[in-house]
Amino acid sequence: MRIAHFGHSCLLVELNGKKVLFDPGTFSHGFEGLTDLDAIAITHQHPDHIDPNRIEALIDANPDARLLSDPQTAQQRGGRWEAVHAGNVLDLGELRITGGGGRHAVIHPELPVVDNTVFQLGTADDPAQLVHPGDSLWVPPVRVGVLALPSVAPWMKISEAVDYLRAVSPRSALPIHYGIIAPEAQGVYFGRLSEMGPAGTEFTVIEPEDQREF
Repeated sequence: MRIAHFGHSCLLVELNGKKVLFDPGTFSHGFEGLTDLDAIAITHQHPDHIDPNRIEALIDANPDARLLSDPQTAQQRGGRWEAVHAGNVLDLGELRITGGGGRHAVIHPELPVVDNTVFQLGTADDPAQLVHPGDSLWVPPVRVGVLALPSVAPWMKISEAVDYLRAVSPRSALPIHYGIIAPEAQGVYFGRLSEMGPAGTEFTVIEPEDQREF
């Protein structure tokens, strides 16, 4: 598996011969020239996960990509967008995509809670080789290979991120969703997550527009 990070929650995952781009939002950069994508997957409707000013050009550059999203985003955008609900299973050749979760984490009780689909990539025998939870702390019911770990968010305390990492206990974790803080502050969060994560979990930072093999 190869993962490239384009900042914040935007990841390009190459697995089982397929390329899936997650959450190309307003805080992400470098994904604009990507072509030959097999799928574009959006966890939820917030602009830091789907940039309304750049998404159409990305779709035009990838006319054969399947467009997958949470149900509300699919309904809002229409056209080729496919709603992925919790429990849905889609196969792209040898790559299996399984939906999970369903709702965004609560930002504040007075704000509406939107749909949020957790995407799990893998195979029938190992369905969660990668998990992208979007803006949620949903724990998959199966063993997780690589967890894209929300690390900084208006809806989350660092203790909640640590507890989530411990609950999932993946083989590897890479931080996402930290485009909302200054680079100088990243170490405060990454240090705690690295030090307090479960034994046996490798904590790996992929810098924006860099990539790594897992």
